[in-house]
Amino acid sequence: MRLLVTGGCGFIGSNFIRHLLIRYKDIRIVNLDKLTYCGNPENLSDVADDARYSFVKGDICDEKLVGDLVADVDAVVNFAAETHVDRSIKYPDDFLMTNVYGVKVLLAAAKGSGLTRFVQIGTDEVYGSVEEGFSKEEDPLKPKSPYSATKAAGDLLALSYHATYGLPVIVARSSNNFGPYQYPEKVVPLFITNLMRGKKVPLYGDGGNVRDWLYVGDNCAAVDLILHSGRPGAIYNIGGGNCLTNLELTEKILSVTGKGGEFIEYVNDRPGHDRRYALDSSRVTRLGWAPEADFTSDLKETVDWYRNNEDWWGPLKDKAEIIEW
Repeated sequence: MRLLVTGGCGFIGSNFIRHLLIRYKDIRIVNLDKLTYCGNPENLSDVADDARYSFVKGDICDEKLVGDLVADVDAVVNFAAETHVDRSIKYPDDFLMTNVYGVKVLLAAAKGSGLTRFVQIGTDEVYGSVEEGFSKEEDPLKPKSPYSATKAAGDLLALSYHATYGLPVIVARSSNNFGPYQYPEKVVPLFITNLMRGKKVPLYGDGGNVRDWLYVGDNCAAVDLILHSGRPGAIYNIGGGNCLTNLELTEKILSVTGKGGEFIEYVNDRPGHDRRYALDSSRVTRLGWAPEADFTSDLKETVDWYRNNEDWWGPLKDKAEIIEW
């Protein structure tokens, strides 16, 4: 398979590329990434010399470049996105451009190209807050942040290209990922790296917001399966089955890093903060996927990775923008 992965220098994209290169000997991967603040080619330095892998610096909004690349591959997996909710509140235009217009450019290039699959990577946040139970793929979308609204728009646009033009689109919506190479603005690496520097961790509101945590390796395995076996026109939820309040998550990180509750600093909640996300993953489970990770052990491995790779995250953290409400 000749595969175009967009946003492959980001957190999940880089882990996905590495997963594929380990699993498949005959794959060829082109990684298109704009290298925004959270796109880091060092995330894939260990595979940079692999003959099956090539990197192209560029924007998914560049119609000519995207057209040339799509014409030479069998499938596309679109990880390229602006993803940080806090940033979307402050800089919504960036999110509209990449998460909506960029998806349109990719779809337009893919239409009539003969692709076997176009996998649009989504998020559980498009369903909005779920007081109880689990979001299913057919549930109405109720996004509340510019981030989730633009991701919902991208998903719907992609699915419209399946319905209207027959493009073999599949949408994969995962819950909150964690693991190595995650930019240190997101809560798990932010808290880990703060604690490693002896700083407090900023906990929004009362700490009662609930998220379902998914180890990035399990997510990559699910997307791989969806790419090869998913049904065009379908949506697949990918949840880790680890629903925790933000306070519970914080306490687990404190425990693994050997810190106490005095390192928690309660801060003003962000605007429009959804209370709870949880996904029903039964559809992808029926394809043959199940999360293999144990949350506690993988959190420990993640902490160890950041402990051993300060040369990677230190410079990123030093220049990261702090967004306060």
